[in-house]
Amino acid sequence: MNAEPRDAVDAIIEQWAQVRPDLDTTAMEVFGRIYRIARAMGDRVEKAYAPYGISRGEFDVLATLRRSGEPYTLSPRRLSATLMLTTGGMTGRLDKLERAGLLRRSPDPHDRRGLHVTLTDKGLRLIDEAVGAGLAIQTEALSTLLDAEQADQLAGLLRKLLAGTPGPQ
Repeated sequence: MNAEPRDAVDAIIEQWAQVRPDLDTTAMEVFGRIYRIARAMGDRVEKAYAPYGISRGEFDVLATLRRSGEPYTLSPRRLSATLMLTTGGMTGRLDKLERAGLLRRSPDPHDRRGLHVTLTDKGLRLIDEAVGAGLAIQTEALSTLLDAEQADQLAGLLRKLLAGTPGPQ
């Protein structure tokens, strides 16, 4: 008897086996679970950011500036490329975050057509708290289900899979 819990992906795989027994659904099992885990954890982390008044997309902008190191400044183009966003999508996020006092835009002294986006002190404090809240949710979920060795093994396997997957990473 299999001690592993069954999930929605198992049901999908069984349905395919009934109607198309010729298919190898291993990839569907892996990517279906990755997608469902990412979606479920994304929703949980989004709730962790809500008390800070930011969405996950806004978190991503602030976190990218924070990770860039002092002076926590990047061009909108660089932010867009890092986050795989269109410039239009980025502008909306920057507008909201600037109105909230979490970042500021200023002219690029080396390119009169360019801008710099810089994390404010308020933004720095907020992102440091929000990243801790989101990470706590992720850590709790992971440590409840996997031991440290399993988590390391899974991280390594996912790294290998991501490295070999075409497209933006």
